[in-house]
Amino acid sequence: MRPDDSKLIAYVDGELDPSEAASIEKELAVSPELQESVDLLRASQLPYREAFSTQKLPPLPGELQRRIEAMASAAQRDESNHASHQPIPARKPQARLWLAAAFVAGAFCAGLAMRLGPAWLGVPGSGGAIVASNDATSWIHAAVGYQRLYTRDTVADITPDLGASAKTVTAIRYVDGIALRVPDLREAGLSFKAVARLRFNDKPLVQIVYLPDHGAPVALCVMKDARPDQAIAQQQLNGMTVVSWRQNDLAYALIGKPDSTDLQSIAQRISNRSVDALFALNDAPDAKPRDAST
Repeated sequence: MRPDDSKLIAYVDGELDPSEAASIEKELAVSPELQESVDLLRASQLPYREAFSTQKLPPLPGELQRRIEAMASAAQRDESNHASHQPIPARKPQARLWLAAAFVAGAFCAGLAMRLGPAWLGVPGSGGAIVASNDATSWIHAAVGYQRLYTRDTVADITPDLGASAKTVTAIRYVDGIALRVPDLREAGLSFKAVARLRFNDKPLVQIVYLPDHGAPVALCVMKDARPDQAIAQQQLNGMTVVSWRQNDLAYALIGKPDSTDLQSIAQRISNRSVDALFALNDAPDAKPRDAST
């Protein structure tokens, strides 16, 4: 049976008797996952600079370093102010803080910090409306990371519920304020599967999922963006092809595997409105979907 966290903490702190420690070490020999947990706990005992040095990381960003130092100072003050109220002995000071620092290190190593942008790290000035200079593209990185989780099997057996989808599109238009036009891409070999209301940095993000005749799913993602229109451009991000553009106060990103289909050509057709809309643009909030079979 996997040792609980209190046992692991006691093991890392050297507080177990030899027989208990030997039992933990037997478990570590056969469980990489348990070994990883112990490594993180050991890192949590270190000052954060040493914790980061134990990870395979790029250089620690100065802003992140300053924020961890501020967290450490706050934790020390809190530890002093509340020590007399603790009913049980606490672990070594700031252990949980250094564990959090180790998690941030791992997340940074994985590119999560870069993908989610400065607001996730709490960089000053990134709150509120969230319009930091690189925030306009960070949502695309986040959408790419999300789309990478999709496989053909993820959506192949989904039968679209057009009634439910129509209600979702209505909410996107009237609640989220996004003048969404869901393109019918069957002529391009893409079958509509679902439309979802997501959020990024507390702003609406729309994901429309299609399945090509062959290969992995394709997503059309849409966000509000009041900047001037921008021409269609293609790039590779994290092993995915992304075709993006801005038009009529909306930003678009068409995302798929490199071998899925000609995304740039499809993006051009969407931009030119040379494809039909899958759902009717009615003023009534109970807008009805078009029949996808016609």
